[in-house]
Parts: sequence; structure tokens; C-alpha cells
Amino acid sequence: MSLIPMRGAQHGGLPVAASERRDAARNRGLLLQAARELIDEHGVDALTMAVLAERAGVGKGTVFRRFGSRAGLMVALLSDAEADFQGQFMFGPPPLGPGAPPLERLVAFGVERISWVLEYGDLARAAGVSAYNRFDVPAAVLCHRHVDMLLRQAGVTADPWLMAGSLGATLEPERLLYAVRVHGIAAERLALSWSELVSRVVRAA
Repeated sequence: MSLIPMRGAQHGGLPVAASERRDAARNRGLLLQAARELIDEHGVDALTMAVLAERAGVGKGTVFRRFGSRAGLMVALLSDAEADFQGQFMFGPPPLGPGAPPLERLVAFGVERISWVLEYGDLARAAGVSAYNRFDVPAAVLCHRHVDMLLRQAGVTADPWLMAGSLGATLEPERLLYAVRVHGIAAERLALSWSELVSRVVRAA
């Protein structure tokens, strides 16, 4: 039995495997676009795998094969926004990016994350509902490490890893969205509170 691919196995001038990968990527893009349209029309909470399958004209099993779960779908929808945010604090201009003093970077990180949550928080909240610990997903781990690093650079020696987790809890989507939607807290007030909090932590060190 030969393991060498048959040259005749072509689809549209491409090897079958390459063609299937391209088809899968295109179908995934179409599903994500349909999901974004449904969210714009009805909100995140109304988006289910069955509703997406119906809008896209595919079987529900196809949607599960592409994303694994509803939480996996939300993670995929968040991917570009999360990558953009990461790029800003890792490589972007100061004060969010490298080049500013650590306290200024900490303040800028929280302010930008608050803005991010107010735009994408419903997706982030839905993406956190999974069988896996939401604190172990790569994006959450990276943010935690970044805050930990800045605290150390700022001279915080009293368990900066744990302190980073405590500070990060104040930026959780559920908490911020509750403050804004239920208590009417303005984004500017949230940003000022974050700035005061991290400033007190650093100055106490």
C-alpha cells in the first residue's frame, strides 16, 4: 500500500488536502461573519449553535466541528480583538507599550482594558463559560504575566504574582459590565478608580 499521494487527486488544480484546508477556512470565515451579523441583530445571549447553523444553511454538527462549543465560537469571534489588544501592550507605543515607566504602563493597561471590555465584554463573558478554567486560557495568562511583570518592575515585592491576579479581578467583564449597566458608572470613573488603585499599590511598595 503506497503512502505517496496520487498526482491525479486534484480539486480545482490544487491537491485535495490543500483544497480542503482552503474550503474549511472559507467556511469558517462565513460562519464567523454570520455569527457577527446575528450578534448585531439580536445580541450575544441570543446566539446559539443551532441559530448560527440555520443562518448559515449548514448542519449544527458542522458548527460544532468548526468551533467545538459555543464558548469556542465566542473565542474565535474575539480572536482579532484580543490579538490587537495584546499587540498594543506588548509592542505598541507608550504608555501602553514599552518605553514608559511601569506605573504609567499599569495605568494605561487598565484604562485600555476597560475600554476593550465595554466594547467586547459580552463576547468575553460568553467565551469564559466553558469546561476549562477561564484563567488558564492563553489570553488571560498573558495579561496576568504582563501585570505581574510591571508590578515587579515598579518595585512591588509583596507577592506580585498574587497581586496581579487581584488587580486583574477588577477588570473582569462581568464586574465592569455590571457596574456600567446596573449602577450607571461611567467609563471615566472606572478608569480613575483603576488609576488610583494601582498607584496606591505601587506607592505602598
